[in-house]
Amino acid sequence: MNLNDIQCAGARVRRLANATLAALLVSVLAACGGGGDSQDSGPVASSGSGTGPGTGTGTGTSTGSSSGSGGSTGGGSVTPPPIVPPAVELPASTADARRFLTQATFGPTEPEVDHLMKIGYSAWIDEQFAKPQKLHRAYWDAQNKAIKAVNPNSSAGEREVLDSFYQQALKGDDQLRQRVTFALSEIFVISMMADGLGGDKGQGVAGYLDMLGRNAFGNYRTLIEDVSRHPMMGIYLSHLRNAKEDPAKGRVPDENFAREVMQLFSIGLYQLNADGSQKLDLDGKPIETYGPKDIAGMAKVFTGWSWDGPDTGDGRYYGWGADWSDPARLYTSMQGYTQFHSLSEKRFLGAKVVAQTRADPYASLKTAMDTLAAHPNVGPFLGKQLIQRLVTSNPSPAYVGRVAQAFGKGGDMKAMVRAVLLDPEARDAKIAAGKTYGKLREPVLRLTAMLRAFDATSDSTKFLIGTTDDAGSQLGQTPVRSPSVFNFYRPGYVPPNTKAGKAGLAVPEMQITHETTVAGYANYMIQGVMSGFGQNGVDWQAKRRDVQIDYKAELALVDKSEALAEHVLARLLGATPNDALKAEIVAAVDSITLPELRPDGSNKDWVENSRKFRVYAALSIALVAPEFLIQK
Repeated sequence: MNLNDIQCAGARVRRLANATLAALLVSVLAACGGGGDSQDSGPVASSGSGTGPGTGTGTGTSTGSSSGSGGSTGGGSVTPPPIVPPAVELPASTADARRFLTQATFGPTEPEVDHLMKIGYSAWIDEQFAKPQKLHRAYWDAQNKAIKAVNPNSSAGEREVLDSFYQQALKGDDQLRQRVTFALSEIFVISMMADGLGGDKGQGVAGYLDMLGRNAFGNYRTLIEDVSRHPMMGIYLSHLRNAKEDPAKGRVPDENFAREVMQLFSIGLYQLNADGSQKLDLDGKPIETYGPKDIAGMAKVFTGWSWDGPDTGDGRYYGWGADWSDPARLYTSMQGYTQFHSLSEKRFLGAKVVAQTRADPYASLKTAMDTLAAHPNVGPFLGKQLIQRLVTSNPSPAYVGRVAQAFGKGGDMKAMVRAVLLDPEARDAKIAAGKTYGKLREPVLRLTAMLRAFDATSDSTKFLIGTTDDAGSQLGQTPVRSPSVFNFYRPGYVPPNTKAGKAGLAVPEMQITHETTVAGYANYMIQGVMSGFGQNGVDWQAKRRDVQIDYKAELALVDKSEALAEHVLARLLGATPNDALKAEIVAAVDSITLPELRPDGSNKDWVENSRKFRVYAALSIALVAPEFLIQK
């Protein structure tokens, strides 16, 4: 086989994969978005969206966008449903174990499946709760020190944040904390794409991820304050160095964070019942949670906050000069500066901070944080989004209600995570088989699931996958690089002109699924299957890409196309039978002829490459199949 033969074989793999993926935009809706009769459909809850009271225009926002509050409609108050006892303790099958680990980790592995089968769901969660947190910033600092030892004028940056993310996602043993942290990073969004968060701010971004991880199993009241005071959020949503109002100059406080802390991080656009459904007024319209006056009052709370340090002088507030730059300021909570904090009365959400004769930013913040954390919307608002990111896009109101009840008035994040994963709607295989159940995997999670399933390794040990922003040739998504504060997609997104749309179903990840990203994902994954993932070493000088899969087990099966297909599907999907997909893979594999090795070995490369392309074909077809793309 010469180079042209190899290229033609690769082209056949691409055509087969693209032909399969071309059907995704239609088939994903039938499998995940409904359209069938209601008898065999799972729980359904429609999701709403809207522009809400005011739109963000500052750093990191997207004018005219909305998070979408979600929830089926209903008037009056709804009594929370009783908490249902956990599902059966031990998985009934390896398929059940794999489904749980798909929800709770960055992808199941065979050893983790075996471990879960032995100890059961609750014990596995307890183990994960007890595991120590591995810090992204510790890795970033170590890499920065090593880089500066070689060149004092250089430093670590964004790449080291992503390296640490993939190291922990692919090989970390605290999988549940890291998976929940990733979910929280798409709710409490900051982005390295924004001005001011690139380069050496990577240390701060790593610290922000660590902060989310620290609070993932903690208390929501602590989480929302830590988010509000983190300097990376202060830069991203422009409340770091947010000065008080000045009537003489016509200046008012920046309202950016004040709006988003309500709309996106706590209570949402509309008042909710305990089960996540919207409360309606007498005219049947949803009731807004806040208005312009609430935003203006809240904005005053977030005046006078800036860099942490041993003093609160003007120089440190503005960050003037090296003398004012504390090394820890990028990840240490912002401190209050009384000289820049608003003295006037602050009213929001029924609460009031009286006018002050001496500014007290901490007292103002406490009132705001206590008010937000105690709001009855928080449990169903946050709980539904965690369900969507871990389990299913359209949870029933009862499921949302049980998760919100577990969260409780105290804001117990650990109890919420447990409730999300152990609820009967998460664990019942019959419910999971319903046509409206499940979620479309976002691109990053497709990649991690595949790399974990095949035990990928890193030549450098750093997992140099890097940015994958390009929609036409990569994933169209990179962790912590959302295009706006509204994440890559809205939780309430209902794709228009689709079966899902007609059924009123949310398919959030479809907002970044279109002709360009479909082809880009296929091309990226196929290239990765064939050549590895990421860059060629730390300095780009390595002979191959950094993240590789050892295909020894797969190459041993290439003479038996059915066995190869079954092996690949078992790694990615478990033992669930799928005759149609298996037949498609077998046909693709059989289309690549295996030549006989000549006695003189002159066609050895041809034979070896033909065998490799059989493996590439099998894996590529599976990776673009709806059965893999849709998490059930």
